[in-house]
Amino acid sequence: MSKKVLAVILSVGILTSVFTGCAQKQQESTSENKNVTSSANKEVYSRAESVNSNDAERLFIEGNKRFVSGNVLSEDITKENLKKLSGGQKPFAVVVSCSDSRVDPETVFDQGLGDLFVVRDAGNVVDKIALGSIEYGAEHLNAPLILVLGHESCGAVKATVDKAQVSDNIQEIVDKINISVKAVESKNPSKDKIYQEVEDANIKNTVSEIEKDPIIEELIKENKVKVVGAKYHIETGEVAFE
Repeated sequence: MSKKVLAVILSVGILTSVFTGCAQKQQESTSENKNVTSSANKEVYSRAESVNSNDAERLFIEGNKRFVSGNVLSEDITKENLKKLSGGQKPFAVVVSCSDSRVDPETVFDQGLGDLFVVRDAGNVVDKIALGSIEYGAEHLNAPLILVLGHESCGAVKATVDKAQVSDNIQEIVDKINISVKAVESKNPSKDKIYQEVEDANIKNTVSEIEKDPIIEELIKENKVKVVGAKYHIETGEVAFE
């Protein structure tokens, strides 16, 4: 084979490789653009600015259904909305939830920036600091609903039931949950159900403690605020309201 023929063959091979690579990149780019377009065409979440407690509870239920089904809406993070939020917040609910990384209120309820005023700590219990935050959300931000969100497989509850050795600071949490433990143990529950029953009792106890707060109690009397409890099921993603 002559050098000229070999050079021609090599040139054709190189050009074929280049054009094939370009075509592949163009195809990948087109595919990426389709994904961007698909995301851009996704419905953006929006809600009424002013809602009552029943509306707020409905927003939670509908949002959780979207989360469970995987049909979550896009969050409005446009510059226009961010600018609007910089002028103030108007959340439709206060959420008291556990710090557990698997239980993020905004995610499990498919909500976005400015929708929820969230107070989180291990075990979804309340102290004076938490109650102060709740009061602010209800009285000053006019959130009509306060939701206490507990969950299954709660580590704080397990540690309390198992009487684990903990630090002084964690003991503050344990002391709160112990109220529910004692109430449940007095009924002699089966060993396999005690964790679940304490989780449920702890949610109710936190709801009761919030309702007894003087500021919240007055807002309840004026029909401005409602306090409810709910439990998140980690395996399914579903939230059951009590």
